[in-house]
Amino acid sequence: MKSHPFLRRGGLALALTVASFAGGLTACNKDLDRTPFYDLNTESVYKDPANYIKVLAKCYAGFNLSGNSGTPDVFAGQGKDEGETAYLRAYWYLQELTTDEAVVAWNSAPLQELNTASWTSTNDLINNCYTRIFYEVALCNEFIRETSDDKLSTRGITGVDADNARLDRAEARFLRALAYYHALDLYGNVPFVTEADAPSKALPHQTTRAALFAYVESELKAIEPALKTAHTSPYGRADQGAAWALLAKLYLNAEVYTGTARYTDCLTYCNKVLAANYRLAPEYRLLFLADNNVTSASEIIFPLESDGLVSQVYGGTTYLVHAAVGGRMLASGFGINGGWAGNRTRKNLPLLFPTPASGFDSRAMFFTNGQTLEINDLTSFTDGYGVTKWRNKTSTGANGNDPQQIFVDTDFTLFRLADVQLMYAEAVLRGGTGGTQTQALAYVNGLRDRAYGNAGGGTDGRITLAELTAPNFILDERGRELYWEGTRRTDLVRFGKFTTGYNWPFKGYSGPADTKAGHDIAAFRNLYPLPSTDLVANPTLVQNPGY
Repeated sequence: MKSHPFLRRGGLALALTVASFAGGLTACNKDLDRTPFYDLNTESVYKDPANYIKVLAKCYAGFNLSGNSGTPDVFAGQGKDEGETAYLRAYWYLQELTTDEAVVAWNSAPLQELNTASWTSTNDLINNCYTRIFYEVALCNEFIRETSDDKLSTRGITGVDADNARLDRAEARFLRALAYYHALDLYGNVPFVTEADAPSKALPHQTTRAALFAYVESELKAIEPALKTAHTSPYGRADQGAAWALLAKLYLNAEVYTGTARYTDCLTYCNKVLAANYRLAPEYRLLFLADNNVTSASEIIFPLESDGLVSQVYGGTTYLVHAAVGGRMLASGFGINGGWAGNRTRKNLPLLFPTPASGFDSRAMFFTNGQTLEINDLTSFTDGYGVTKWRNKTSTGANGNDPQQIFVDTDFTLFRLADVQLMYAEAVLRGGTGGTQTQALAYVNGLRDRAYGNAGGGTDGRITLAELTAPNFILDERGRELYWEGTRRTDLVRFGKFTTGYNWPFKGYSGPADTKAGHDIAAFRNLYPLPSTDLVANPTLVQNPGY
């Protein structure tokens, strides 16, 4: 059964006012301006080096959990679904529900706006993700500020304790860079605050997308020598491999973010990851099971950890498992006590895979019994195939840790080796230097060998160089390998297919008089809007065009 000691050590309620965490960020709502829950203060926590790992654990947990002990970090008392405010769930909504890979049946206006690509700046779910990102930034800023060399010296923290604190600080800087990467990818020109901006009532200034790109790039490069060697940190903690993977992803999308292609730089950092001691998990399915921290640790570069006993949340993979089960699907087969009948796929995704008559790709994890390929009713769970990818079952068939089978153990694979292999191939095909098409083909066929169960020289599913270089192959292969892993919107934008030139059911749908087949939408939707609530709170912000 799964055990996550790092998560268990992360239960310290931060001994800082949440107002100081907010650091003046108006993106976090007024509820953050409250007194501490515990009789602690900054100095009483940070004078003891043993507390540092506990506070850092909160920064890690911010990407998955909604709060401590059932108290949400954001939006408390506002009547929101707490699970929907959790970081990973909010991020997944914006990366998947707006694409050809997923659709949700729940008849809430904000969700249906995502289903139909008709969102506005008042969409509550866009606000959830935005607020979570900047709350995470604020958490990390405070930790980074309080672990500076000057602070350590003032508190008499030296030797091994100081070295450990510096490592913790580097990891917090990675986490902040990750949050800011999500901000620049989803929202573009956003508020910007670092540890240098002491908490105050001043409104944060708005930076440009290109400037934020440069900041994330510089931060990741600066912390690279301070992090542990790739694939040597305890599972779940960031090391050089995580920083390299994020840099590769940043450079792969650089032309979208800045107007300048950086594919050679992408290959530089792909090669660093590929030269480290990562290796593909032996079976694709193992990556999405409750013991993936054991069976797939060789491939997972950076996970968001889950444990059904010690990290309970209605977001994260608890959401991904439960929300995908409905209709005739048996909840017991997924290690849960019941399905939420929400998420399924639009037809574009299953149609990326071959039929059984032409070969079997084990990545095609769909439930079809009682489900239709076509979607005629967005709110009917049986319209659209079910997706069986994420489960709360171990590789041996056991359920996860939670005896009530509510909260799951399955870790979310935020960065993994297969993604890096596909990034390498794409960067080569887009003209980057530092790689070859021959090696790109080998990396892609390595993934397809696993998918088709090739052994002893088998060639089922293998492709040729001509097939690799065919239009849309890499985009389609990323869909086959990485669906429902939070990459699809970013990929479609990079390939110029998110708004125009490629459609899926109900894309841009405006009502009964509109076509359900989907159609092009306005190009401004390549970015999400800054939430209207933040524009009111900070009048210096300028909204993204089109909203």
